[in-house]
Amino acid sequence: MDTESDPENVLMDWALLDRLVVGIGEVAEITGVSKRKLRYWQEKGVIEPVDDAEGATRRFDYLNIKKVLLVKELVDEGYRLDAAQEKVEERMRTLSEAFSKLAK
Repeated sequence: MDTESDPENVLMDWALLDRLVVGIGEVAEITGVSKRKLRYWQEKGVIEPVDDAEGATRRFDYLNIKKVLLVKELVDEGYRLDAAQEKVEERMRTLSEAFSKLAK
């Protein structure tokens, strides 16, 4: 898919999304959430790095970036972190269930 000519369709570029794994600094830059806050959210289980090796740079995939953006949106609207996390996890389960049904 040529995402350069149609940047709005980048979310449909499955090959890109499958290999999209970026460091915590890039996630902070992309989402506007500080690295410190991202580390805190990781400690609280909101997000999980794809490679959890001791001392390794934290790297996050597409789904984690999506969670960061959704949680940030809810926190900005006044939700507490735990409530935002619960709501996002519920959304992700609902989406996963819906797409699982479609895949059958």
